[in-house]
Amino acid sequence: MNSIYTWGVIAIIALVTALIRFLPFVIFSNNTRTPKIIDKLGKLLPFSIMGMLVVYCLKDVKITTPSSVLPTLISCVVVSVLYVWKRSTIISIVCGTLCYMFLLQIVF
Repeated sequence: MNSIYTWGVIAIIALVTALIRFLPFVIFSNNTRTPKIIDKLGKLLPFSIMGMLVVYCLKDVKITTPSSVLPTLISCVVVSVLYVWKRSTIISIVCGTLCYMFLLQIVF
């Protein structure tokens, strides 16, 4: 592939990403009120996305294989307990991932 083409694609991707990030701040400046539907979506979408991620992560778990179910189940419990205890999404996801990798690579 051509070097100029590659840098052009990267520049366009960066521009579109920046535009998508900054456009809501331009549209909903301090003078305009954010529509109620946008506020409602802002409150509902994070929970919906997390639910979809859980389903996506658990879709390939084979229930008939204990070596597949146990690490997943233990890690899900670790994520849930840590989130309830610390109320930190980052801590619970990172620790749950580390627990899953440890169980999968070392224990099972």
